[in-house]
Amino acid sequence: MTNFMTFKGYTARMVFDTEDKIIVGRVQDVDDIISFHGESVSVFESNFHAVIDDYLAASKKLGSAPEKPASGKVMLRIAPEVHAAALKAAARSGKSLNKWAESALGKAARKAPARSPARSEA
Repeated sequence: MTNFMTFKGYTARMVFDTEDKIIVGRVQDVDDIISFHGESVSVFESNFHAVIDDYLAASKKLGSAPEKPASGKVMLRIAPEVHAAALKAAARSGKSLNKWAESALGKAARKAPARSPARSEA
């Protein structure tokens, strides 16, 4: 059984460990590893809130921004010509502009960054 719980914008996956008879949690959609457990749903929820509060406090103390899960909402300001071209490309592919842009952004994000040739020192 897998369920999810949300607190302050963070989502934790809940998995019941039958051997240890505990609910194990791991915060999803962030690179930082945030895990915890509880013997009951109420203890699990309390521990989830505590680890998120601790994570946010530790980030503040260290002077770094805590990693936040992406919302899935992107607001872009682009040139009208680019917008028009994207609308046409989406229509040609039979997709909505949102689906087309999601695909294009996904492909661009997965591309390995181009390496510049090493310069030789003379």
